[in-house]
Amino acid sequence: MRQLTIHELQSYLALKYKEGRSSTALFMKLVEEIGEVAEVLNQLEGRKADTGNTSLEKELVDVIHYTVAIASINQIDLSKAIIKKDKQAAIKYNQSPNLEEFLIVQSKEG
Repeated sequence: MRQLTIHELQSYLALKYKEGRSSTALFMKLVEEIGEVAEVLNQLEGRKADTGNTSLEKELVDVIHYTVAIASINQIDLSKAIIKKDKQAAIKYNQSPNLEEFLIVQSKEG
């Protein structure tokens, strides 16, 4: 199976949610999914009894889904936003390479 890009996911979710869902409704779903991630982590780390019917992978995918959906319906290009934010953080925390530099090196090696 080929790799999915953030841009492709955003285009798909923009189409899926073009009508009928507000940012607030999607945010409420996101908060619910974040709570489910917390439940799974608590189970995995032994702080709560393992019910065996939840998956960290599935819950993280749900968090990504609703996060990207909110960005999509608000016309936010996440690829650009992530690189910009990472560049700012790299400067603030004196980290190298930043994501953009990493991607350049990866493209030359690949």
